[in-house]
Amino acid sequence: MNALLALARAIDALTERIGRLVIWLVLVATLISAGNALARYLLGESSNAWLEIQWYLFGAMFLLAAGYTLKHNGHVRIDILYNRLGPRGQAWIDLAGGLLFLLPMAGLLMWLAWPMFHEAWVTHEMSPDAGGLVRWPVKLLLPVGFALLALQGIAEIIKRIGVLLGHLVLPYEAPEEEV
Repeated sequence: MNALLALARAIDALTERIGRLVIWLVLVATLISAGNALARYLLGESSNAWLEIQWYLFGAMFLLAAGYTLKHNGHVRIDILYNRLGPRGQAWIDLAGGLLFLLPMAGLLMWLAWPMFHEAWVTHEMSPDAGGLVRWPVKLLLPVGFALLALQGIAEIIKRIGVLLGHLVLPYEAPEEEV
């Protein structure tokens, strides 16, 4: 169990690093959006590439930070029973949810997204809009994002098993929201 808990800590550290990097994409997207608006309204210039990079960045923020959000208990949860249970009951619910829903869903979405990325890569798919961007990078975000989510899901499952076996006590996990 100690080796599995060490693996969970390593996954947590990776997820934390990726999440902290992805946070900076918010600033990048904001600056690009502001720059694009200024160029359009002050100079009368616009580019489809600048518009597309904004939604590429939004996709990156959403997909690459999903594991970070899971690690910090930020996903939406319907708490009809969960908050009334103790740590072991919560661990059972999290374990069942991870094994029955999270990992199968993330695996299926990775599997379905990979051919879309591969086809875009092989065919050098480009945006149909004039001056648009190549499409494979944004399509790669899908399998990578769901792989990172699945990886963090594995860490969460390991930690819940550690709780159930008495090897780990998790602190109270109120949803975190940085402002």
